[in-house]
Amino acid sequence: MQPDYSRLIEIAGIDIPLIGFYDAPDLSAFEPLVVPSSSSHACVFKFFKQWLKGSTLHLTAEKPGCGGAGRSLCGVPVTSRADFIKFLVDEEGLKASRELMEEWLDNDRPYRPEHGQVLIGPLREAQYEYLKSVTFFVNPDQLGLLAVGAQYQSRPSDPPPLLAPFGSGCMQLVTLFGDLARPQAIVGATDIAMRQYLPPDVLAFTVTRPMLEQLCALDGRSFLYKPFWKNLRRARGHK
Repeated sequence: MQPDYSRLIEIAGIDIPLIGFYDAPDLSAFEPLVVPSSSSHACVFKFFKQWLKGSTLHLTAEKPGCGGAGRSLCGVPVTSRADFIKFLVDEEGLKASRELMEEWLDNDRPYRPEHGQVLIGPLREAQYEYLKSVTFFVNPDQLGLLAVGAQYQSRPSDPPPLLAPFGSGCMQLVTLFGDLARPQAIVGATDIAMRQYLPPDVLAFTVTRPMLEQLCALDGRSFLYKPFWKNLRRARGHK
């Protein structure tokens, strides 16, 4: 059952709708749908404004939006590994050398859809069993609040609960989690290639389903209801 996140976002002052990444079989449950053109390059985040209007992005191997999303989210193989590395290093300058980029690619594990498609858009409570991650779009203060929340139940011996990994914006939605069954969060929207589609003061905070449940379970004993956050909100001009 999808947890109730209403109190969390109310206290945090988050007014951008939460966005889910789904691997689901039933398209009708996510309508209205928007599908990228097969003849043009379209970043996943180009559809940000349509998410806010209630539409869900439907991606498949045939229509993944762009080559990067095709590889990372839909299991589409890169036609030429050498050309891909050359583009990322020589043209875009994303790693110090081709060797480093090649090593990164060797350790990367693209997402493989279970149902041949992925759906990215507003949360659908009835589809919770197919939800893989949830993204909060937040300002720096809200990012700080959620970062504390991600670490609230974490022991030093646990896997890191909060990550900020290198990768494309769409990879940060699901691919860069080592284990989706682990309570973990990623600071995302750090890919400068996709930031043009977001407001300049907005970052992404993407969580696995177990982490969402932990955040929604924060109670009156937690920092969420204590003076630090209240003082910060007051300093920003909120009551």
